[in-house]
Amino acid sequence: MAPDELERQALERYAAGDLEGALAAWEQLYDDHLAAGDTLPAARAGALVALNLLCETGLLAPVRGWVARVRRLLGDAGPGPVHALLAIIGAYERLLSGDPDGALAPAREAVGLGEEFGVDPARGLGRVALARLAIHRGDIEEGIDQLDELAVDLAAGSFDPLTTGNVYCELICAALWLGRHDRAREWTDVMERWRHGPAFGATHGRCRVHRAELLRLSGPAAAAEEEALAACVELRPWLRREYGWPLVELGNVRLRRGDLDGAEAAFREAHDHAWSPQPGLALLRLARGDVAGAAAMVRDEIAHPMDVPWKERPPFGDLRLVPLLAAQAEIAVAAADPAAAEHAAAELERIVARYPSAGLRAEAALARARASLIGADPAGAVGPARTAVVAWADLDAPYDAACARLLLARAHRAGGDDDLARLEEDAAASAFAAFGATVRPVEEAGALTPRTASLVREGDRWRLGYDGAVAWLPDLKGVRLLAVLLAGPGREFPALDLAGAGVVEPGLPVLDEEARASYRRRLGEVEEDLAEAARDHDEARRQLAERDRDYLLAELAGAVGLGGRARVTGATAERARTSVTRSLRYALARVAQVHPELGGHLRRAVRTGTCCSYVPDPVVPLTWEVVT
Repeated sequence: MAPDELERQALERYAAGDLEGALAAWEQLYDDHLAAGDTLPAARAGALVALNLLCETGLLAPVRGWVARVRRLLGDAGPGPVHALLAIIGAYERLLSGDPDGALAPAREAVGLGEEFGVDPARGLGRVALARLAIHRGDIEEGIDQLDELAVDLAAGSFDPLTTGNVYCELICAALWLGRHDRAREWTDVMERWRHGPAFGATHGRCRVHRAELLRLSGPAAAAEEEALAACVELRPWLRREYGWPLVELGNVRLRRGDLDGAEAAFREAHDHAWSPQPGLALLRLARGDVAGAAAMVRDEIAHPMDVPWKERPPFGDLRLVPLLAAQAEIAVAAADPAAAEHAAAELERIVARYPSAGLRAEAALARARASLIGADPAGAVGPARTAVVAWADLDAPYDAACARLLLARAHRAGGDDDLARLEEDAAASAFAAFGATVRPVEEAGALTPRTASLVREGDRWRLGYDGAVAWLPDLKGVRLLAVLLAGPGREFPALDLAGAGVVEPGLPVLDEEARASYRRRLGEVEEDLAEAARDHDEARRQLAERDRDYLLAELAGAVGLGGRARVTGATAERARTSVTRSLRYALARVAQVHPELGGHLRRAVRTGTCCSYVPDPVVPLTWEVVT
């Protein structure tokens, strides 16, 4: 192809979601220019390979290899557009490698050269990098102001689509990990409107993850899971290691919904992609009753946070500890460990003093309430627990507010006020039901007067008895499945067994051939980076490159089975999970029509996923008589 045709192909493939095709086209353009002796065009194509690798894969060793090639081609050439691209790549390479001091100069250079030569990625992402660095050093308002100014420019159409999509994503990420949920919603709404116009590439998937994150706060939980699942589908060809980002979000949503098996599957797959599943996996252990295991997991992650180059979370600094410390405080209550709870609360209070925001203050207040509850003054938890309830309510986070209400109820009981405790418990139960949560936090379990219900098959229909009233349900598949679960409370039933599935059909390849070829090319670039690191005696660079190599080797090994055949994903298990879940949810909706209170109880207590179960809510105990 002619050079302009190759470049058009690279852009079109990127726009269509074909990352491997886009990279292959840019690499071919680099080779063709190099063969023709066109040094500057070759350098530009090489810089664009590096930029795409940086933005879409998080593999820094190949990025450094391409940057070294481009710099050799440029030699002593004066500043130009390619230097602007190299500056922004260098700024983010340093930022994601945990070197904020080393990122400052190239970020400033990127903005200057980007403005001078009209290079959108340099001037857009350069300003994001400067804002992130301001936030990291504690200049929060300065950083937020810079991001706001950048958002105005994005809305005015001042940048190309690639830059606009990446910058919108970074704006929302920064707002979320700062606890500025209101700002994150505003920017997500703008990004959602924009992506239906000129947006392309991975923008749709990234926007879905942000919507899932915000729906995990505001509810409904079912909508959050739908967005997270769709994000996984859309981002699988793109983010490679960062595919763990939507997977972790999916796990977090499923955990709140009570789908423990589904949450574990998502967290484990995220871990397989070298993405930390914590603190979600630790909280999953807590939900399963493994308090010691949960405490050990979160303690280890705080001491040794997974050191990977991610743009979606703070790659360094105290802010990345916030969710871990919040989880540690929650687990400490279940473990009756006042020292751990006090440590977590004190650390969160220290962090929020440096990075003040409503979201972080809510986390700190809830941790302080937990520490007080199991400390020397349980009644002293009332004040901070009430602060947390109000803060989460103001942030439109009903699930988190309900968790705080249950803690407040325990504090009221510790002070001898059972009436106020019951008031908070009722409000929490309503909020959990409206949100779509089916599991209560272990630490808040209480006890009310046990009640009974019955589900009895009579001919071609089912008699449902509850609270002195009787209703009738048709003989639906979902009702029969529900009867199985109710007859074995606490027992987990595989969805395959419930659906009667027994034949495993072929699935889809884990990696297609183009992706595997791309991975092998990336491995060669990593080896070059390792050789340069060894020659320069650069130990930090060597460790980073080895992590990239290990990740790529694991991906390739996971994609190839015995005899070199490509592995495929399972199809039948997921269909069984989907079918059983749909049938059960329909049955639960029919129950809610005739018995709204009973329907709310079952939505909270019936867990669907790879395995399904009925786990009676400890706050509202219910004993079932089931006759089939």
